[in-house]
Amino acid sequence: MIIREKELHPSPGIIFLLLLLGVGGVSIAWFIRSARAEQALPGLVAVVLLVAAIIGLTGLFVVNPNEAKVLTLFGNYTGSVKTPGLWWANPFMLKKKVSLRVRNFETSKMKVNDNQSNPIEVAAVVVWRVVDTAEAMFEVDDYEHYVHVQSESAVRTLVSSFPYDAHNPGEISLGSHPVEVAAGLLTEVQERLGKAGVRVTEVRISHLAYAPEIASAMLQRQQASAIIAARQKIVEGAVGMVETALEMLSARKIIALDDERRATMVSNLLVVLCSDRATTPVINAGSLY
Repeated sequence: MIIREKELHPSPGIIFLLLLLGVGGVSIAWFIRSARAEQALPGLVAVVLLVAAIIGLTGLFVVNPNEAKVLTLFGNYTGSVKTPGLWWANPFMLKKKVSLRVRNFETSKMKVNDNQSNPIEVAAVVVWRVVDTAEAMFEVDDYEHYVHVQSESAVRTLVSSFPYDAHNPGEISLGSHPVEVAAGLLTEVQERLGKAGVRVTEVRISHLAYAPEIASAMLQRQQASAIIAARQKIVEGAVGMVETALEMLSARKIIALDDERRATMVSNLLVVLCSDRATTPVINAGSLY
């Protein structure tokens, strides 16, 4: 059976404080007067009233802003007090404090395999707060420890379903899609922590790297992918420039080129445009043939 939170509105503490202090003062004065008159029964009544006043004072408790007190009486959940102030409740009730403030922590750096079985290191920052004090206190043994353990488990589960780098167009990866990954992390962590009366407001990856044993190889792979992508762009641009140059030469009738001369010019232009080093021009003063 899930225990749901119910808000309790106890008696104002300032009234009971003044009342119990008055009873205690009267009891002390009564006891002194009874002792002087050597009256046993009035003195005993005064002691009983004084003890009752002292016990009554233990029912006073303070609720600070963004804090709650969970009240239980002989093992039964009575209610939660969330309104700040000085309050009074049954002295025999246990009053446990629960913070309602926003809290955050960073998970430890975990070694996880992504969906391509590459070992990576990952850590995440989790921002959370308690929204149901009854569930937090009674549904799990230690809600703070529960939040830490379940958050790490959720991060492991979600990270293993994405690749570190995107190799196909439109593919979501850990490195290139932080917003989508953060949304998935938030959903995964919230599903696990909802039963503990906790609301997760944000989960974001704070550390992401290849594991040391493959970091060097993966760096070379990334460099190779970048070089290939750059070369592809250079070739596309060079082909376009050569095509434009030939069209302009033909349109302006600057020179008439047969197929062999056209092929030679295309070859020379592509070498000049695609080379990663400065080219050295050679001037042909004679005939091509």
